[in-house]
Formats: sequence, structure tokens, C-alpha cells
Amino acid sequence: MQKKNILNLIKYHSENNESGFRTEAYEIAKYFDKIGDYQLAEYVMALMSNTNTFVPQASQMKSSFFRKIDSNSSSLPLPQQIKDDIVGIINAIGHNVGVNKFLFEGAPGTGKTETVKQIARILDRELFSVEFDVIIDSRLGQTSKNISSVFQEIRDLPQPERAIILFDEIDALALDRVNSNDLREMGRATSSILKEFDNLDERVVLIATTNMFKSFDKALIRRFDSIINFNRYTKEDLIEISSIMLSELLERFKYAGRNMKFFKKIISLMEEIPYPGELKNMIKTALAFSDPNNEFDYLKKLFYTVKPDCKNASIKDLQEYGFTLREIEILTGVSKSQASRELKED
Repeated sequence: MQKKNILNLIKYHSENNESGFRTEAYEIAKYFDKIGDYQLAEYVMALMSNTNTFVPQASQMKSSFFRKIDSNSSSLPLPQQIKDDIVGIINAIGHNVGVNKFLFEGAPGTGKTETVKQIARILDRELFSVEFDVIIDSRLGQTSKNISSVFQEIRDLPQPERAIILFDEIDALALDRVNSNDLREMGRATSSILKEFDNLDERVVLIATTNMFKSFDKALIRRFDSIINFNRYTKEDLIEISSIMLSELLERFKYAGRNMKFFKKIISLMEEIPYPGELKNMIKTALAFSDPNNEFDYLKKLFYTVKPDCKNASIKDLQEYGFTLREIEILTGVSKSQASRELKED
């Protein structure tokens, strides 16, 4: 970090230049991240996400086509390569050069929608989600008219620089026109979106998500400035992310004990670890159904969820999974001394 970074912060603050101030702050956070001071980098980002500095909040978008989304969600653990792409998006928005349309593609539960909330929180923008069930209409041509109305309301925003528009699961409207069952109607709808994307106010940030990227309309893909693939989780990423999720959940389940090493062993036994959305539900369910008088009962329930065929497993079988005597005691209720004797006899 150089002296000019500090001087720029002071300069932008005195000029009430919100965009410049945030861009400079993000550059400082990137510097700390680059030199390995990750905690300080995250602290700067957190400060920016909680800062309401210069520009007043945008007016509420009162429309049947939109729903305001609360962006004050919990932290979202992501693999480093996806996290780097999201920081890039935040930087691109901060530069105000018209890079404002982004597509998040990936399987359900990979964190696409939650990431949009985090971007809105960090940039201190209001987040509005398009209600596709209202837009799509069975009457001939009405869907296209509704799409035009949606973008007209976006153009009428009093503070477009304060908004992020979310097209969650945009494939409801934008599947490949050639493969659509109703070629003419969906063709008209997609053509309307293409036209409106070309005329979108550069100050408005538009983020779309899709689970069906392979069937996505190719012409619309070209309209996005950047496409982020959310399927880039390694097994190691998912094990680490599951540990972060457990740590956060244990704050709510005060009776439950912490044994991360045992927990990671259980998660790593899965042949295919699910994406974070499903993974979090699995961990939360194990905690919710566990005995409040047994601090590690949730680990036992989680293990039998991961390995349902092991409910009648022998102590020897459990040892072969790499479990210690203490861990076997938690899973079976058999004391360590008794388990040790049985293993020696075997």
C-alpha cells in the first residue's frame, strides 16, 4: 500500500465521491490479501459492507414485477477461485465503465443467489428480484409486453446507481429458442430480453442466475459482460466449507460439542460431497434432531446419514474407517476400554 492510497481515500471522502472511495478501499483490501494479511483484508471488506457513507438509500421499487431482497445474510464461504471472480465483479462495478451485466451459472445449492446478496451488501446497494411467475403469461404476446414493462420500471428508477436487479433462474425466460416447446412465444420473450439488455442503463447492475446453462440461449450469453461458473468446488473446498458451516451453526446449538477432526472424517467419507446448499441442510438437520443431553449425538446422526449401511457395523469395521477409540465410543456407545478389548480379541 502506498501513500497515494491514503491520500485518495481522504480526497474521495472530502469530495463525497462514494464510488472512488469504495474502489480505493477495495484496492487496499486487495493489497493486504496479496501480502498474506487475509484477516485485515476481510476486515476492510467487512467495514465497507457495513458502511453507509455518502449516497442515500434508493427509493423502494413498488411493483408487482419486483420483490425487494434482504441482503443482510450470513457469511458465504466460497472456493478461492470463485471468490477471486466475485472480487473482480465488485471492482468492475466500482470502476463505473459500463461492465454491469453478469451471469452466475451452476448447479442448485452452489451459492449463486447468496453471492448476489453478498455483493449487494458489500456495495451497499438495494437488491430487487424479478418475479417471473408474474411476468410469464399464457396470453399470446403478453410475456414480451411484461418484459418491456419490467425494463421500463428499471429505467424509471430515481437512483439507478443504487440498485442491483436479480434475474434469479432466468432460464424460465431465456432457454434456447431453437429447443423451446413454444418456439414463437418463447422466441418473442427472449428477443425482448435481448433488446432490453442492449439498452440497459450502465449504472444499473444486473445479475442473472441459471441452473441450465447448456440450454441457455447463445445470443443472450453474449450480452453478459462476465459469466461465473459456480461448479468449481473441489472435495477439499467442500470439507473446509462444511467446517465453516458447522462453526456457525454451533453458535445456535449451544449444547453441542466441537470436534472438527471427527466431523471432517465423517464428511470426507462421502463419495460425492453435495454442494453447500444441500450440505448445510444435512449438517443442520443432524444438529436439530440430536439429543440435547448428548453433546456429540449430532456427529453420530451425521455419520449414519453419510453411511446408512453402517448402522450395524462392527467396532472393527469402524476402526477401518480410521476412527479412534473415542470416536468409536461416540458412534456406538461402547466405552473405549471395551472397544479396545474387542479389537484385541479380533
